[in-house]
Order: sequence, then structure tokens, then C-alpha cells
Amino acid sequence: MEYTEDEQPVRYAGRADNVVQLNPARTGKANEIVSFDRRELDQILRIYGHKVAAGEWRDYAIDMLKDRAVFSVFKRASETPLFAIEKNPKLARRQGAYSVTNATGQVLKRGHELANVLRFFEKRPRLASV
Repeated sequence: MEYTEDEQPVRYAGRADNVVQLNPARTGKANEIVSFDRRELDQILRIYGHKVAAGEWRDYAIDMLKDRAVFSVFKRASETPLFAIEKNPKLARRQGAYSVTNATGQVLKRGHELANVLRFFEKRPRLASV
């Protein structure tokens, strides 16, 4: 199959067929979907792995939308997400592109660096009661 200059073949994992997608570099259009890059996913999945090992989390979902990317974590797959780690590039210059929200939508932590935002999930030392 031949492609025009504005098209490029894209192969999806698990499929044997080619899918044609417009090449944003050639058409001059910006990428329409926001996603986490490899470094960001590595940081998120490291925290996720620790929480799964501790028995706190069991499932996750990644949503890549036009305006933001969301990594949602669940205790059980049939429930609403416990937390959502969100990347919203439009807020990068204001409050920061990254945020952690709870099930009700309340922002628990927000910042410019993902590593600082993910520190919300680190275990905090508790005071010993005497």
C-alpha cells in the first residue's frame, strides 16, 4: 500500500494490520492527544508497584485525552478510582502541569515536577503513642 506525504503507517501491538495516521510533523498540526512520556510512566509505575505490593491498589487505567492525560488507580476494578494522577499541559505555567486528585475530585497535591507530586504517596512517619 502506498501512502501520501501527509500519512504515515502506524503499527499497533497485537495487530497484524497497518493503520494510517496523519503525520503532525508534515501537516503542521500539533499533536492532538496529551500522553505521559516514558520517564513519567516509569515514575508513576514505580509508585504503583509499591502500592500493589503493599496490597493497597489492584488496578489502573490510563486515559489520554485532547487536553490532559490521567492515570487512575483502583482498589477494585469495579469501583471508582481512589486517586487520579493528572497531566494537564495548559496549567504548566500556573499551578503546575501535574496533580493528584482523590475520588471526589479534590486536588490533594499539585506541582510543576512529577516527582514532587508523587511524594504525596510516600509513607509518612507517624508519631508513636505512649
